[in-house]
Amino acid sequence: MNDFARIIRRAAAPLGLLALAACAHPGAGPVAGPATLQIIAFNDFHGHIGADDQTVLPPGAAKEAPRVKAGGAVSFAQAIARLRAENPNSAVVSAGDLIGASPLVSGQFLDEPTVRVMNSIGIDFNAVGNHEFDRGQQELRRMQTGGCAQYTLRAPCQVMPDFPGAHFPFLAANSLTANGTTLFAPYGLKQLTVHGKPVRIGFVGLTLKGTAAIISPSAAAGMRFADEAETANALVPTLRAMGADILAVLVHEGGTMKGEGDPADCANMVGDLNPILAKLDPAFDLVISGHTHQAYVCNYGSVDPTRPFLVTSAGQYGTLLTRITLRYDPAARKLVGKSAQNIVVAQAPENDAAQPEIATLVSRYQAAAISVKDRIVGTLGGALTDAADDSGQSTLGNFIADAQLAAMASADKGGAQLAFMNPGGLRAPIHPRSDGAVTFGDLYAAQPFANTLVVKALTGAQIRAVLDERLNRLDIPTILSVSQGVTYAFDRSRPVGQRVFDLRLNGQPMADDVTYRVAMNSFMGQGGDGLALFASAPLLAEGPVDVDALEAYVTNGAGRQPPALDRIRNLSPR
Repeated sequence: MNDFARIIRRAAAPLGLLALAACAHPGAGPVAGPATLQIIAFNDFHGHIGADDQTVLPPGAAKEAPRVKAGGAVSFAQAIARLRAENPNSAVVSAGDLIGASPLVSGQFLDEPTVRVMNSIGIDFNAVGNHEFDRGQQELRRMQTGGCAQYTLRAPCQVMPDFPGAHFPFLAANSLTANGTTLFAPYGLKQLTVHGKPVRIGFVGLTLKGTAAIISPSAAAGMRFADEAETANALVPTLRAMGADILAVLVHEGGTMKGEGDPADCANMVGDLNPILAKLDPAFDLVISGHTHQAYVCNYGSVDPTRPFLVTSAGQYGTLLTRITLRYDPAARKLVGKSAQNIVVAQAPENDAAQPEIATLVSRYQAAAISVKDRIVGTLGGALTDAADDSGQSTLGNFIADAQLAAMASADKGGAQLAFMNPGGLRAPIHPRSDGAVTFGDLYAAQPFANTLVVKALTGAQIRAVLDERLNRLDIPTILSVSQGVTYAFDRSRPVGQRVFDLRLNGQPMADDVTYRVAMNSFMGQGGDGLALFASAPLLAEGPVDVDALEAYVTNGAGRQPPALDRIRNLSPR
């Protein structure tokens, strides 16, 4: 029996659990034509339950338009409540990375706070993403089933006892265990009501097939991640047999809109989602995606008219929600219209009063996090400042680059040979106490973004091009910090493309045609700070959250001295 047949056989078992009763909204009298259904979708929430200083550019706004402060569990819950009030015939779904790589207020407590928040909101399904595996399979199962068994170095149930687990199913159709069964249920049904008659939406949950290469070997042990489209296609007959009227995919894989192209046109999308869409059965109506942290809504029919999928992604960290509107004709038993828009989850003071249960829950974990912030993690031999010298280097930037290289240098973490750190990610200097002691709060203040570490493959020529491009602006803080062993010189007066020279790794010249393994934070890896070349570079591995890597580096090197500022030489004429 092949893997897909096994998936289909197993799929019938959980349906009694997954066919969820909807908030009924029956009409009276005879069928009155098509009715409107709603799916509220999001992705890559990553435990951002606190009202952090996150901002987002409203969809469709000009690049120079003001950004809106957005996100946080309270505002997120209130935004969903408003959408549900507009249309009670709604499903709420996540396309993965609901947890993992989370800020301190959730990550320190093993993301139990985030699961509790989502239980309170009442989401219907979460497709398992790669970051759900960050703490291993056993801990991921605990997230679903609950309990306080300890599978990590951090103790579970630190703040609230009797962790209930997720009240909503995790879906993982192509995440196969050693015996060929799925790690969690492959799909689920959400039943809504149109004019007194049931309408069922079938959701297939998919993890990107490359997951094994970007999670730790221990987390991937015994697992295989099958082809996303083939897995989903094999489930179509089963979903139809179970009464699914509308078919949707929740896939933790995504794309990026290139250049200045229309974000509403899937023809402008590049990335690993495209091959999935090209093979996906036209029986599917919707593809709700994630992973790339990009926001888009487009019709794949512009690429392939035989596959007019509505394709969506809601960015990252709960700053946006995708409102998907479906027009369904119960008499014809078919979908007759579909559209979507991304809307901002705007923060507002009145949201706390509107969501008291979630506001109290978040406050409780924020209070517990205070003691975590005061925890001594190690000692330093001096202050690490974010002030750049005339070469663009800072002791903090160099130190963090060294920490990230150390975290990703082992073979199972990508075997990084060098690391870069962006100056915009340095938020505060680290000043040890008189005895050299440093707290976790000190480290977190310096790196508060909770980016994961990644390793990307870049040629020497590409590395040189990136370093040269950083010189286009005169403000020195654009220059990337480099890890120990990397040295180069630059001269701004030289022609563009020739301004960086004598580029070396551990004393040896870096060759343009040799590929190197480069560690960086995921913000840079996704093209943040204008680093578009990094976004397109092959991803080799993902690692821990950046602040955890920094903590390990401090803890394992008692009294480390601030690094010398001798890695980059500014030879520009004065």
